[in-house]
Amino acid sequence: MNTIFNRNIMIIAATLLVFGALALFVNADHSWGDYHWARTVNSFTLKLGDNVSDAWDSYLATASDDWSVSSVLDTTIVPGLAKKNCSSTSGRVEVCSKKYGFNGWLGLAQIWVSGNHITQGLAKMNDTYFNTATYNTPAWRHLVICQEIAHAFGLDHQDENFYNTNLGSCMDYTVNPNGPPSNEHPNQHDYDQLETIIYAHLDSADTVGAEAPSKGNQAEVDLHDPSSWGKSLRKDSRGNNSLFVRDLGKGQKIFTFVTWAE
Repeated sequence: MNTIFNRNIMIIAATLLVFGALALFVNADHSWGDYHWARTVNSFTLKLGDNVSDAWDSYLATASDDWSVSSVLDTTIVPGLAKKNCSSTSGRVEVCSKKYGFNGWLGLAQIWVSGNHITQGLAKMNDTYFNTATYNTPAWRHLVICQEIAHAFGLDHQDENFYNTNLGSCMDYTVNPNGPPSNEHPNQHDYDQLETIIYAHLDSADTVGAEAPSKGNQAEVDLHDPSSWGKSLRKDSRGNNSLFVRDLGKGQKIFTFVTWAE
């Protein structure tokens, strides 16, 4: 009787431990710092510049619709201003697709900050890989464009181990975006992060919408030269450097998130 009782106690304790760990994870903060767009009202509208090919248009539209479900921000697709080199524009996020070559990265997001305020962003999809059989699928396209755009909101990954069970969020690393569950769209935890953590307070001024092309001192990053991306801040579960920061001085920085091809 004591053996059975002790075994039951151990099972109950283990169950409580698992549920406690899950609760801790679900409530975890997955912003990538105290970085956000300065704005004086919620909800605000962030422009996504369309510099993608026809093959990407429906995926950009879906990502825009998905993130606009949030109660604190809306996104709207507008004509792109990035030109052939995918240059950034202050006050908005330029979204680009291009054959950038077999340089290792599948998707890339770059975010300019001043102090703790985001001032502009880029989201880039590498068609060199997306034109291959492995990545030319709706699931991979949905996941990568959804994730790269969201980094420019201040959102980080929920989980960075490619081989864990999918969390049902495009902010989760995976080798199988189809799932189940599918990692092609945001989940409730992503919206909660935007609403209760990242955009929980208002600012006295705006960095949203003040459009101007990048100037030389904003230091566009060379996509073919990771040494220009600055200091590596962390690695993914495969050991690849996945987040970089380049300090431009006077509170100005560029963060670069990299999703590497397998």
